[in-house]
Amino acid sequence: MKKIIICLLVVLGTSQFSCKKFLDITPINQLTGNNFYKSADDIESNIIDMYGTLFQKYTNTNTAGATGEFRSGEVVVADQAPGWRNDIGLLGGHNRRAPRPNGSLDRLTIPASTVVNDRTLRNVLYNSTGDYYRFINLTSWVEYYRVIQSANLLVSKLEEGIPALSADQTKRYIAEGKFIRNYCYFTMVRLYGDVVYYTDAYQKDALARENMVSVIKKCIADLKTAKDGLPWTSSNPTERGVRASRGAVVGLLMNMEMWNAGFDPANKMAYYTETAALGKELMESNAYRLLDLNDWATVSKGRSEESLFELFTTLNYSGGNSVFRFAPFGETFIHFPYRLPEYDFRYSAAIFTSDYMRKLYPDEGADGRLAAWFDAPFDNNVETFQLKKFAGNTIVDSSDPNNIANPDNSFLIMRYADAILLRAEALAELGSDDEAKDVLNVVRTKRLAILYPGATNDAGKLKDAIFWERAKELMGEGSHYFDLVRTKRILNKLYTDNPLTPDKFNRGAWTWPIDASALANNRLMVLNNYWINDGF
Repeated sequence: MKKIIICLLVVLGTSQFSCKKFLDITPINQLTGNNFYKSADDIESNIIDMYGTLFQKYTNTNTAGATGEFRSGEVVVADQAPGWRNDIGLLGGHNRRAPRPNGSLDRLTIPASTVVNDRTLRNVLYNSTGDYYRFINLTSWVEYYRVIQSANLLVSKLEEGIPALSADQTKRYIAEGKFIRNYCYFTMVRLYGDVVYYTDAYQKDALARENMVSVIKKCIADLKTAKDGLPWTSSNPTERGVRASRGAVVGLLMNMEMWNAGFDPANKMAYYTETAALGKELMESNAYRLLDLNDWATVSKGRSEESLFELFTTLNYSGGNSVFRFAPFGETFIHFPYRLPEYDFRYSAAIFTSDYMRKLYPDEGADGRLAAWFDAPFDNNVETFQLKKFAGNTIVDSSDPNNIANPDNSFLIMRYADAILLRAEALAELGSDDEAKDVLNVVRTKRLAILYPGATNDAGKLKDAIFWERAKELMGEGSHYFDLVRTKRILNKLYTDNPLTPDKFNRGAWTWPIDASALANNRLMVLNNYWINDGF
């Protein structure tokens, strides 16, 4: 079982669930019969299946890119990159291309004839130039509900009581089941806004979509009952970050609190207070630590002491990560020697715009991440620019080209740095500037960056510094666009190259479309109006 756990998130097609429409919850034979839940092994099998389904969902497109810097418009594609790569730019509201060699993004002013209209996202999803990134998969929520259905059933059976389990085992498995279902709900809220919420094991009646603030409140309440049922982190290093832990629950709670703070302004101070307290609890647990930059490859490889939750994969178990060729964020921004063979990868397929890089690093050399994570970060040259953040585990001695198409990394979902910076943000919003600076500087110190000044009367400047610190530290980990949305910075050209007007924001332009299959078997279901009006 331990060997199974090590590779539990490398399940590529092993989900035991049949394909069912949402709310068609006829019990799944292998999982719902009273004869199934007899032992800890049965529970482990069920939980591993749920993680495997989440892994499969996350890797069926470039999820981190689509929910991060791609959509915020900070990335341009190389002139000579294949046409299907242009979906990256279109996702961010433009179709600019980066010329080479010695090109300059100053040449990339968009002619009126090439400006992409409000149907950009539709073009990417439904008129894609190739079946590579498969961004359209992000419009389907059925996989999340499949996992939620399984988690609801598991929690129900555990609460009824399974004689073979001890009280501690039961408590731990209930907590893990609740973490999994609430992770699914939070993921869907950030993608789609309002969602259908239920926790009954055998929900059969049709349900309407519920306001997302209300959903997150229910998720927070549910998670709080589970938090103490898990250890801070696994005592088994092979399970660290891979399975739910108290640290993962706290990290998820903090993200939920901060999301609601952005959409429930009347109660935002209460959310900030909760976030700050949770962050303090996590940091004082001493269960996690930030690794030095020269150990970053350990973090990106997975199961490090920074990991709160991740979707772990490794070539040793997957038989070559060519299966996820376009799922890893970093593959877009590297070339030889981090991708082989040399004649196929002599330039990066895309680069970050120089304007964005200078927003992140206005002092240029005064941050250790610049040297550790980039080559030629301000060059605007696809032959020299590289984002090495996810290139530290390149396999260079394999004779199988499928094994060296991408570096061997896991998919980072929540890290300790994320929680630290959320705590700093909450403290700044509460007006506790001195404490916020100290917490912010925990990350800056570890990243060999200039410390934030000890004295300033500009609260807005501090809040911006924390926002940009998150953008730097969490680059490529799928949080940037969500940060823009929840803080409403998505409305301001200063913070994004793909801003929204207040009208578009209020009508839900920040969401993703929901696939029409969600209407099946649910007469109360409605799709996202903004995308219906745009032709979906």
